[in-house]
Amino acid sequence: MDHAVALVQAYLFVNGYFTIAEYPVVRALPRSRYETATDIDLLALRLPEAGGIVPARKPKRQPHKGGFRTDPVLAADQENLEMLLAEVKEGKAVLNRGATDPAVVQAVLVRFGCCPEGDLPVHVQELLRKGETRMPSGLRVRQAVFGSVVQGGGRYLQISLGHVLEFLREHVRENWNILRHVQVKDPVFGLLVLAEKARRAEASSKHEEHHRPSATEATP
Repeated sequence: MDHAVALVQAYLFVNGYFTIAEYPVVRALPRSRYETATDIDLLALRLPEAGGIVPARKPKRQPHKGGFRTDPVLAADQENLEMLLAEVKEGKAVLNRGATDPAVVQAVLVRFGCCPEGDLPVHVQELLRKGETRMPSGLRVRQAVFGSVVQGGGRYLQISLGHVLEFLREHVRENWNILRHVQVKDPVFGLLVLAEKARRAEASSKHEEHHRPSATEATP
């Protein structure tokens, strides 16, 4: 898996999303031939009121029922099922051509049965025009792009990889008393937990060495 995709997958995982990485979309060609039209870097699904891997402290105002709050930058729907169709770029945060192709987007939504197929064309057009759409079931579908450079002002959600990395680092630091007891299998998040463990051990070792009495100080 691409490193940038793996980083964003860890971020969405921490924020309560189930993810599918690098999902291929196959297109039919003449003479019974097929080709991969594109792949969607990440499909992410979040259930209403989904919590995180650690119980977060409840804020004094507007507490979440489960005691967990997603990253505000995600602007996640807390009341309804939500799906993200996400692209991940190491450079500028822009959509692939395939992600703006109505046939590709409709094929993805058909695959996951988000609503009756007859209703899809209208919702696909709204998604491509506004960056999000609301299905009759209440499901909100959004397009999102993660990249090193975010220009802003687009119709779809844009989040920088720098923000993703800093959010994960801060999440590990704030919840270290819990996470240090957890066996983390996600490779990216696990690496960040390991890095924090190593950093704290090194700092503790230096602190002990600094305060250890020298041989002359220890002599009565």
